[in-house]
Amino acid sequence: MAKTSWINRNERKRATAKKYAALRAELKASKDYAGLSQLPRNASPTRVVNRCEVSGRRRAFIRRFKVSRLVFRELASAGLIPGVTKSSW
Repeated sequence: MAKTSWINRNERKRATAKKYAALRAELKASKDYAGLSQLPRNASPTRVVNRCEVSGRRRAFIRRFKVSRLVFRELASAGLIPGVTKSSW
């Protein structure tokens, strides 16, 4: 489980990026890079990290299910993800 401070920090980054999204788009369209550099660093959407909704883990994130590979395996083995079955041949 990730520290709650990391998870909260990522949520603040997500909120800041959303807040400045319209202004960033306007500045980029007008090619005002000086104005763009005056915005906070966390206004950039690339600073937001995908995190697992269950454990908060950022590595090995599966976008389609919004969980990490470890949580995905546990949920799939328990049959809690519809349409996912363990392959066997």
